[in-house]
Amino acid sequence: MIGFHGCDESVRNDLINNPNKIKKSQEAFDWLGNGIYIWENNYLRALKWAVDKQERGKLSTPSVIGVVYQLDYCLDFADSEFIEILADYYELLKKDLLIAGKDLPTNKDLPNDEYHDLILREPDCAVIEYMHQKTEGKINKDIETKGFSEYKSFDTVRGIFTEGGPAFEGACIQTKNHIQICIRNSNCIKGFFIPRNEVKFPQFSTSVLLYILVNFIKSN
Repeated sequence: MIGFHGCDESVRNDLINNPNKIKKSQEAFDWLGNGIYIWENNYLRALKWAVDKQERGKLSTPSVIGVVYQLDYCLDFADSEFIEILADYYELLKKDLLIAGKDLPTNKDLPNDEYHDLILREPDCAVIEYMHQKTEGKINKDIETKGFSEYKSFDTVRGIFTEGGPAFEGACIQTKNHIQICIRNSNCIKGFFIPRNEVKFPQFSTSVLLYILVNFIKSN
């Protein structure tokens, strides 16, 4: 599959020259848990993300790097099965936190977020990371006791998100809709590339197209 990662130009160049030098995000508010984030087949969204970071003073030169990857064993939140499983782990985490006398964090907006998209998603990240932790703990215990496990660790996480406000008045389609991938197993990344500029098809005015159509009909 093809994805795109928004970043500073210096980061893009480092990854091109040193493709094994991969930095994973480990923020408490990561939407899909900790890992390497890319936008599924969405160059423009990756670029806009980098531009937004520049406007907040987080990077100097917005850029995009292309990523060739495979999902392998994916925690796919476009699949109802995995959404239901995640909801179960949420209940388990709540119980553990209650015993420990702690509260689950809440999703929060960035300052001045016009559309209140709850960009800082700490509880989402906490539940996903808890799920990974419990799964890997079960795998390790199985291996210790019987030498194998029927369970597998997730290589990637995939989510569909809507944000950014309506694309037009009354629309349910929003301006920043996207599919995001979090890669936990870096072996799923097969390589990086610098995206080339697309060649646009020539655009004709309506009168030119009508002229071409009339002459085509006449000739036939």
